[in-house]
Amino acid sequence: MNTTQAAARLILKTGKIESLNRFHPWVFSGAIKRIEGDPVDGDLVELFDNHDRFLALGQYGTGSIAARIIAWEPYIIDHEFWKNKFETAWSYRMQLNLLNSDNNVFRLIHGEADGMPGLIVDFYNGVAVMEFHAAGMERISNDLAKALAEATDGNIKTIVGKSKANAGNNATLLFGKAPQMPYEIIENSKKFNVNWDDGQKTGFFIDQRENRQMLGHYSKNRNVLNMFCYTGGFSVYALSGGATKVVSVDSSSKAIELCRQNLELNGFSTDKNKCIESDALDYLKAMPKNEYDIIVLDPPAYAKRVDTRHNAIQGYKRLNAEALAKIKSGGFLFTYSCSQVVDRNHFNGAVTAAAIAAERKVRVVAQLSQAPCHGHTIFHPEGFYLKGLTLYVE
Repeated sequence: MNTTQAAARLILKTGKIESLNRFHPWVFSGAIKRIEGDPVDGDLVELFDNHDRFLALGQYGTGSIAARIIAWEPYIIDHEFWKNKFETAWSYRMQLNLLNSDNNVFRLIHGEADGMPGLIVDFYNGVAVMEFHAAGMERISNDLAKALAEATDGNIKTIVGKSKANAGNNATLLFGKAPQMPYEIIENSKKFNVNWDDGQKTGFFIDQRENRQMLGHYSKNRNVLNMFCYTGGFSVYALSGGATKVVSVDSSSKAIELCRQNLELNGFSTDKNKCIESDALDYLKAMPKNEYDIIVLDPPAYAKRVDTRHNAIQGYKRLNAEALAKIKSGGFLFTYSCSQVVDRNHFNGAVTAAAIAAERKVRVVAQLSQAPCHGHTIFHPEGFYLKGLTLYVE
């Protein structure tokens, strides 16, 4: 075993290794019996049980997650190690047929699912946008960029990095030449401008790709309201599917401008299809009944911690109740939660309570989830965060 790489050894308490035996990639601080060494945030550490049996290699964290596992064997953590991870991830996305003449955008690295906890990489038409959620990955950003460029068969021309800790800052160029913003991509033959400098996350919510397709399937000859529209993805799909009219609403002026750009980029009128800057709940409360055949609710995460989950569930109930009270009979509600701590049972319960409060009979058409390029490992259920429902409202 190579012990010189690691900054420290974490010895786990007796009875606290079960999660690692189930390949869960997090070790919480309460599981640590002692630390041999003096690691700082992001350092490579070795994990052992109380009988000095090797368990895993991880990156040290100073928060509640004391280690994020990157290897289950005592590998040398070098350029080839990271390159192999990127090659495996690229191969999986190629098997999903996500890079073709009709589509050049997908998630390439989905954190724990790809054995790289604390790292997100989204692929945008030859540009890879890295988003760092942990110090261990951010500290080696240049090394990761070199490995990624080599692992992807020349398909990546530019790599930029974004730090979650400095969300307001522009992306940092790590490889290649920075393209002009906004940058055009194609998703399922639809064109979109994305801006990873000014936009949320990496610039576009790729996780809703298949759900946007479903909306397009149901949109013909219907009036559609897209709440929390952001880049206008659902709006473009609805109009491409033959919607009579789409109204897009978001509280962000930047989002509204980007939505307008994307409607026009696909040949749709923004005079007929309004993009409105407004608070979502205020807009729903003020609008008349029976104006829309389809309503899309895709809010930001209402809860990021367990202690805020109850308030989040009540928020989902209020939001969905307003939409259900206003939608036409025979319409469809597409409703989502991206809060990881709100599981599917919690979310479905909130929507059920909303239907009761609105006194509407609803039928579940589909249970929705995140796109396959965001697939989570079965050993890490926390990686499943996006849940949704398509409801038929009688």
